[in-house]
Amino acid sequence: MDNEPVEYPLTRALFDCEGMRALDAAGQALPGMEPGELMERAGAALLAAVERHWPQIRRIGILCGPGNNGGDGYVLARRAAEAGYAVAVYGGPSGARPESDGRRAHRRWEEHDGRVLPLESFDPERAELWVDCLFGIGLQRPLTDIYGHVIDRLNAAPVQVLAADVPSGIDIDRGRVLGTAVHAERTLTMIADKPGLHTGPAVDHVGVVEVADLDLPQGIARGVEPAALRVDAGDWAGRLPPRRPGAHKGDCGHVLVVGGAPGYSGAARLTAMAALRAGAGRVTLATHPEHAAWANAQAPELMVRAVSGASDLLPLARAADVIAVGPGLAQEAWGRGLWQAVADAGRPLVVDADALNLLAAAPRHGPDWVLTPHPGEAGRLLNTRTGQIEDDRPGSVRELVTRFGGVTLLKGAGTLVGGGQPGPLACITAGHAGMATAGTGDVLTGIIAALRGQGLGPRNATEVGAAWHCAAARRARERLGGDRGMIASDLIAALPGAIGDAPA
Repeated sequence: MDNEPVEYPLTRALFDCEGMRALDAAGQALPGMEPGELMERAGAALLAAVERHWPQIRRIGILCGPGNNGGDGYVLARRAAEAGYAVAVYGGPSGARPESDGRRAHRRWEEHDGRVLPLESFDPERAELWVDCLFGIGLQRPLTDIYGHVIDRLNAAPVQVLAADVPSGIDIDRGRVLGTAVHAERTLTMIADKPGLHTGPAVDHVGVVEVADLDLPQGIARGVEPAALRVDAGDWAGRLPPRRPGAHKGDCGHVLVVGGAPGYSGAARLTAMAALRAGAGRVTLATHPEHAAWANAQAPELMVRAVSGASDLLPLARAADVIAVGPGLAQEAWGRGLWQAVADAGRPLVVDADALNLLAAAPRHGPDWVLTPHPGEAGRLLNTRTGQIEDDRPGSVRELVTRFGGVTLLKGAGTLVGGGQPGPLACITAGHAGMATAGTGDVLTGIIAALRGQGLGPRNATEVGAAWHCAAARRARERLGGDRGMIASDLIAALPGAIGDAPA
C-alpha cells in the first residue's frame, strides 16, 4: 500500500539525533525489555570490542560523562573488572536523574567496590587502552571546560582509544567538531550508524567505525527515515547500466566535454578520458583552438573539436546525449560564452569547476543537471564561507538543491548526494586520502557524465559514479602499494577493474 511506512536497511542507514532517539525508544518499548537492558548490552558490546581488537591489553581506562554515555562506561567497567581487567574509571558529577539507567549503572559500579576518580586528576598513563564514554549523540556545545581539557590530554598521549557510540565532541548530524574532540582508533556506535561519523571533519576522529546492533530487530527502524543511506560496493555495481551482447557505440551514449582554456587543457582531457573508461560509446572534447590540434595526441579515441565560441559549440551540443562542462573552462570571455551556450542548450548537464563559479556569479535553476562542487565552490554558490559548508555538509547539500535544482554532489571526506528524488541523502564513504590530488574531481565528472549518457537518471548516475570513483581509487592504491603519490590518471586506468570490488 502507498501509505505503508518505508523500512530502510539498518546496514546502510545513517540516522541523525532525532532518528536515533526514535530507534532507542522503539528498542526500549520492545516486549520483555527491562529497564537498563540496552545499557547492559552496550557495555557488553564494548567489552567484546576490546577483547576482539586489543586481546593483549589488561589495563583499561574509562572516561565516563554525566549522562547515558557515561552509563555505558560504568557497565563496561563492572563487566571488565569481573573479567579480570585492571580498570581505572574517571568521571565527573552526574547530570542524570537518580532513577535513570545511567545513575543506576554508576551505583552498581560503586557497589562493586569500584572507584570513580575525578576528571581533574586524569592520568592517561594509567591504562593501555582508553574507552571514551564522555558524551554521546546529544552533544551540541563546544567542549571547552574540564571535559575539553581531559580530551586534549587524551589526544596528546601515546595510547589507543575506543570511542563508545561517538567520539566525544563530534556532532553526529553534521560531522563537525564541537571545540575539541576525541581522536579514536575505533568507534563502536550503538544500534545504528550515524551520518556525522562519515562526513566532514569528523572522519579524522572516528577511526574504524563498527555498529553494535545490541540484538535489536530490523523492525525498530520501520517508519523512521534515516538522514542518509550509505552507497558502497554492496549495491552500486549492480546499478551500472547493462549492455546487451549486440550493443554498438551509438547505444552507449555520446558525451560532450566542454573546457580547456589556454593553459588549462589537462582538466578537460582527464574528464574526457574518464568518460571513455566509464563506458561512454563516444566522447567529444570541445576545447580552445590553441591546443585542440594536439589534445588527443595520447588519446586517439577522443574526438576533439576546436571551438572559438558559442556558434562552434551549439551543433556539438545538439548531437550529444549529455554535456560535462567546467573543467579548465576558466572564467574569461571564452569560458563565459561557452557556459552560457551550454546552460541554454536544453541537454542533461554535469556542471563542475569553473562552470560552478560562473553559475555562482549568475544563479539559475536547472531541473536536469548534476552539480559537483567541492566545499569552496559550494561556499561561492551559497555565498558563504568554506568553513560553514564543512560545519554542516548535509544542510549545505539540501540548500544547494533548493536553490539550484537538479542533483548536487558535495565532494570531500564522506561525499554527499542530494536531490532528484525525495528521501534521504546518499553518503559515499569508501574513499581515501590518496584522492586528495589535482584532477580527481575532473575524473568524477567524466564518470557521472558517462553513466548519464548510458541511460541512468541524474541521481542514480551521481551515486553510482561517486562510488565507482572511490572503488577505482582503492584499486589504484593496491596497484601502487600506497595512496601517497597517486595521480588522477591512476584512477582512470583502474576504473574497469574496480567494478564490484569490495570496500577496503
